[in-house]
Amino acid sequence: MIARSILTDLQRALARQPAAALLGPRQVGKTTLARQLAQSFDGLYLDLENFRDREKLTDPRLFLAAHENRLVVFDEVQRSPGLFEALRGIIDEGRAKGLKTGRFLLLGSASLELLRQSGETLAGRIAFLEMTPLHALEVPEDPLESLWTRGGFPESYLSKTDELSLEWRVDLIRTYLERDIPQFGPRIPAETLRRFWTMLAHNQGGLHNASKVATGLEISPQTASRYTDLLVDLLLVRRLQPYHVNVGKRLVKSPKLYIRDSGLLHALLNLRDRDTLLGHPVAGGSWEGYVIENLLSAGPARAVPGFYRTSGGAEVDLVLELPGGERWAIEIKRGHSSNPSRGFYEACQDLKPARKFVVYAGADRFPLGVGVEAIGLRALMEVLSEAGK
Repeated sequence: MIARSILTDLQRALARQPAAALLGPRQVGKTTLARQLAQSFDGLYLDLENFRDREKLTDPRLFLAAHENRLVVFDEVQRSPGLFEALRGIIDEGRAKGLKTGRFLLLGSASLELLRQSGETLAGRIAFLEMTPLHALEVPEDPLESLWTRGGFPESYLSKTDELSLEWRVDLIRTYLERDIPQFGPRIPAETLRRFWTMLAHNQGGLHNASKVATGLEISPQTASRYTDLLVDLLLVRRLQPYHVNVGKRLVKSPKLYIRDSGLLHALLNLRDRDTLLGHPVAGGSWEGYVIENLLSAGPARAVPGFYRTSGGAEVDLVLELPGGERWAIEIKRGHSSNPSRGFYEACQDLKPARKFVVYAGADRFPLGVGVEAIGLRALMEVLSEAGK
C-alpha cells in the first residue's frame, strides 16, 4: 500500500475538530485511507451509495447515539444532504459531554456539493481537506516518468502495462460522463460533455475562451461556462486565475484551464504511452499542468496559486503567494535546459518575488544568477513542503 502524505494532515484535523471532510475525485484513494484510519480509531464505516447504510441513517440521532465514542466515516456524503443538519445538533450535544474532536469523517467526490450544504451548517465544527491523486513525493523516482504518463490515480499508476492503465482511465471517464456528472446538476448529454472535456484537453494550459469553445460545440457561452464550473467543482479541472499587481501594464484577465490529472488528459486525447505523448503538441502543456498539480499538492494548504502575463510578453507560469504574503515565481520547462525566458525576468521585475525558481527535467540544483535557481520538481516539492510547516 502506498503511504499517502495527507494522512498526517487528516489526523491533525480530527484532533482539533469534531468533523473533517476529505474531498477528492472518485478512485483517488479516499475510501482506502478512511478505512485505514477507521481501523486505528475502532471506527465505523458507512457507504452512503449503499442503500442499507443509508437506511441506517433514517433517524441519524438514534443510530449515531450508539456510536458516539467511535469515529464514524460517511463515504459519498453528498448522497445524504439532510445528514448535515443532524450532525450539527449531534456535534453540539457531544461537546456538552466532552466529546469535542475526532467524531466524524465525511468523504465526498465534489467540492461544491459539500461546501454548499455544510459550509454554514457545520461552520466552526469541520475542517476541509483535499485529497489529490498520487504526487511525485509519494512514489519512487522514475526515470521514465510513469506518474506523468499514467497520472496519479492509484489503479492507473499501478497497472501492469500502459495499455491496462489507459483502459482503466477510459472506463473512469465513461463512469463520470454516464453516472456521476448527472448527479450534480441538470441533465447534460454525455457525448456533448465528452467533446467539451476533450476540447479543454487539446487546449491544456491555454487561456480559456468560453465563446470560442461554445462556438465549436454549438452551445451558448453561458452553457460552456456552466460545463466548466461543473468540471472544476468535481475537482477534475483546475481554473488557474491570473495574478494581478498594480504595475500600470495591461494584464491578461482570462484564466488558464488544466485537466488536473495528467493521466486523464492523456486518455481524453488517446495518448497511449510516453513516446506517443512526447510526439504530441500537448506534451508541453501536459508537463506544465503536471508540475503545477504536484507543487500545489506539496505546498501549504492556504497558498494562493496564479499565473502572471502581460500583453507585452512578461510571463510567469506559476505565482505562489504563501501564507503570510511571501510571493514565489516559478517557470516550468519540460527539457533539460534551465535558462529562463526574457519574459520571466521582466515579470519578476513587476512581481518582486521573494524567491525565483526554474523547474526543469534535471535533478541538479544550481543558481542561474539574478536570484534565480534551477531545481528539479521533487526538490522544489520538498522545499514547498518545508515552507508549509
